[in-house]
Amino acid sequence: MVTTFVALLRGVNVGGNNMISMSSLKKSFETLGFSDVVTYINSGNIIFKSKEADARKLEIKIEKMLAQEYQLDSKVVLRSFAEMEKLVQSLPRTWTGDSGWRYNVIFLRHTIDSEKILAELEVKKDIEEVVYRPGALLWSAQVSDMTRTNMIKLSSRKMCQDMTIRNLNTTRKLYELMKKGLD
Repeated sequence: MVTTFVALLRGVNVGGNNMISMSSLKKSFETLGFSDVVTYINSGNIIFKSKEADARKLEIKIEKMLAQEYQLDSKVVLRSFAEMEKLVQSLPRTWTGDSGWRYNVIFLRHTIDSEKILAELEVKKDIEEVVYRPGALLWSAQVSDMTRTNMIKLSSRKMCQDMTIRNLNTTRKLYELMKKGLD
């Protein structure tokens, strides 16, 4: 059986750091034996199919390749189509894409994937909302309040090494591309 996954690479092509060509990355994934490899935008989103269904084994395999071929010591967060579908279907109805708001999906690696993570976050409930879903935190805040939120400071915390953030539009687009690949 073949499983469709999305690999979310952490810290790729951000602020001029860890620059990797998506076409090169696509070839590297094909060399690993993955099929129907598609990249989306330039920030390390790779959709692929694999006969291996164990996401942990695949994460290790991809991380080794990134280290060997690109000298990139980056964590990979993998989600199957079923996991992405469940996540996208659970997005709050209030997440309409209103330009006055920022909606982010913080994908969690298995090492920190627990509702208990909410207790470690000091959310300013008057200006931001953070909700746990299996495999992710859903974070929203008004754009005008972004610089005052506590979640904006998340990058300075050790736990940030085991998460990667995608905005609402990217998350939905990745799901649509995964779904399209199943046709």
